[in-house]
Amino acid sequence: MADFPVPSAPRPGPPQPLPSPPAATSAPTPASVQMPSVPDDGGSTPQTGDLVVDAALRDLAAVDPTDLDAVLAAGESVHATLTARLSDLGS
Repeated sequence: MADFPVPSAPRPGPPQPLPSPPAATSAPTPASVQMPSVPDDGGSTPQTGDLVVDAALRDLAAVDPTDLDAVLAAGESVHATLTARLSDLGS
């Protein structure tokens, strides 16, 4: 059998500096946050053909976008409605 040279164990190099952390940014203030525009119900709300889903979407569109609690409540209602309708499809 031929003798092959055995490579030496790798040696660690000098320590490398760590990358600098990203610059800290301040959280947006409520005045600087842009709310998405929610269309009024002048016919621009999507129509699905499902009366219950359409009603939930109209309720969401009618909410004042600056009232975050109302937006959250209406969004949760739409989510619950869609979840219920999709679970009906499975049966």
